[in-house]
Amino acid sequence: MQIFIDADAFPNVIRDILIKASLRLNIPLIFVANKPLRLGNLAHISLIMVPEGPDVADDCIARLVQPGDLVITADIPLADRVVSKKAFAINPRGKLYTEQNIKDRLAMRDLLNELRDNGMMTGGPAEFSKKDRQAFANQLDSFLIRQLKLENRAK
Repeated sequence: MQIFIDADAFPNVIRDILIKASLRLNIPLIFVANKPLRLGNLAHISLIMVPEGPDVADDCIARLVQPGDLVITADIPLADRVVSKKAFAINPRGKLYTEQNIKDRLAMRDLLNELRDNGMMTGGPAEFSKKDRQAFANQLDSFLIRQLKLENRAK
C-alpha cells in the first residue's frame, strides 16, 4: 500500500499526522503538488511535482494509484476515480470514500455546486478545525490498522 496526497489544496496541519504514520508503519507517502513542499529528507516520503493547471495533480494520482492504495483528497471527483480503481480515499476532515458511498457524495457535491451556481446557496465549507484534525487522525488510524490486518491475513 502507498498513500498519495493531493497536496495542492491540502491543510498543512494534517501533514505531521501522515508523516508520523508513514514512518511508524513503513508506508510510502507520496505528495503530489504543483509547487515545492518542505518535507525534509525522510524515509518513505517523496514529492511528485506536476505542472500547474486544472486537475494535473489529480490526473497524476489517478494514473499512479493501484488497488488497495489510499489517497488523501478533498476533491470528490478524484476520490470517485480512485475508488473506481479499487483504492480508497479519505478527505482531510476524516470522511472515508468507498464504493458504497462515493456516488452519493458525488451527487451531493454536484447538487451543492448547482445551488451555488444559481445563487441559491452561498459560502463553502467551514474553516478547518481541531475537531476535523482529530476526525482525520482517527479515520486514518482505523483505516491503516484494518488494512494492515487484511494484508497480514493474506500472507
